[in-house]
Amino acid sequence: MRITANKWIRFLAALAVAAAPLAAHAAGQQPFDAKAFQVAQDEGKPVLIEIHADWCPTCRAQLPILNRLSSESKYSGLVRFRVDFDAQKDAVRSFKATAQSTLVLYKGKTEVVRSVGETDEARIRTMLDIAL
Repeated sequence: MRITANKWIRFLAALAVAAAPLAAHAAGQQPFDAKAFQVAQDEGKPVLIEIHADWCPTCRAQLPILNRLSSESKYSGLVRFRVDFDAQKDAVRSFKATAQSTLVLYKGKTEVVRSVGETDEARIRTMLDIAL
């Protein structure tokens, strides 16, 4: 059986998409749950909402940055929730997000910063710092 370069690339891309949720979960990210979000807000924790789509190249660029930063001890108290842009439309609307790759940071119940399409690590770090 001969595998063409094109098939090999498609296979690797599909593998990366399939592995992304596992990598995200390992870095402390969890699927969005309204009750868990409410609890984190009530406890005054810094909360990052990630409006994400697996097919989105910007989201895929954000993910390793967010995983790397959230693994630093400085951000150990940060609670990360991933909202599936395609499957969780009610949550997407509740956060007034109009596009995937939207990051919304809360300090307790107060939204402190929001961005769409940001992939610069230094800027994302600054955003996270605002919520601490």
